Amino acid sequence: MNARVDHLPFATPVRGGVVAGDCLAVLRTLPAQRVDLIVTSPPYADQRASTYGGVSADDYVAWFMPRAEQFARVLKPTGSLVINIKEKVVDGERHTYVLELIIAMRKQGWLWTEEYVWHKRNCFPGKWPNRFRDAWERCLHFTRERRFKMNQDAVMVPMGDWANTRLKTLGANDVVRHDSRVGNAFGKNIANWQGRDRAYPTNVLHLATECGNKGHSAAFPQALPRWFIELFTDPGDTVLDPFAGSGTTLAAALELGRNAIGVELASAYVARARDAVATAREAAQALARARVVTEQELIFPRRGATASPQIPKDNVPS
Repeated sequence: MNARVDHLPFATPVRGGVVAGDCLAVLRTLPAQRVDLIVTSPPYADQRASTYGGVSADDYVAWFMPRAEQFARVLKPTGSLVINIKEKVVDGERHTYVLELIIAMRKQGWLWTEEYVWHKRNCFPGKWPNRFRDAWERCLHFTRERRFKMNQDAVMVPMGDWANTRLKTLGANDVVRHDSRVGNAFGKNIANWQGRDRAYPTNVLHLATECGNKGHSAAFPQALPRWFIELFTDPGDTVLDPFAGSGTTLAAALELGRNAIGVELASAYVARARDAVATAREAAQALARARVVTEQELIFPRRGATASPQIPKDNVPS
């Protein structure tokens, strides 16, 4: 996906890199309130065992919450955390670990601000005796404060063909706030949308599962993190993915003129994520002078810093 000129800060180069290791340990080395947005898809319960060890559904919340504590520490007060996750089926029924996770997050001080739904338009076909194929996943939105950064205009969508006919001739009930006839306290003023060609989206994202990441067992399309990055950050902000995988979130952030920090446990995926960062850097370089930095510089940025000699060459993101 090409970088867009109107989203890139020309004056300030963006920085991106991947740190190898467990995010629980790595994030403890980051300064507090370091990042503006965390977008991630953590390992799902009992899945990707060959890659991440396969955390059981019963133990998932206990495994996740110490990491959530570090997310809270490194996130700015105006920042957001978006978790792409989905319940699994155990013994013929959906396990409740995601619901239990939401409750545990609230007890830790997080606000469950919203839940977005990723509708997978081309989900994989299948047949089960007691359910149908999965066509959606949760994107849980948590914040630390009730007032947080949100650029709603950045994700507006076309009004659609209905506006050409519905708004062409307005009735008496369309030019004033008209309350619902069923008495549910909802009202609308259709006239407010005259002359507009864009509207605010819903909380359902209709995105195909196809993506450019063929080397990861659970890659999502770049359009998914890109949407949240545009919504919850400004150019020059910093985006963190503590389960970076093949670097989809990091690439989207760099192409949008944001700084990107990734943490990845699996060594094979570290290499792929660094390749994704390098590719995104090259795509954005002409516009934003993006550059890859060392792990030390990524955690402790310095103005005009160059590669630190204390970091071995093998640890420099490529």
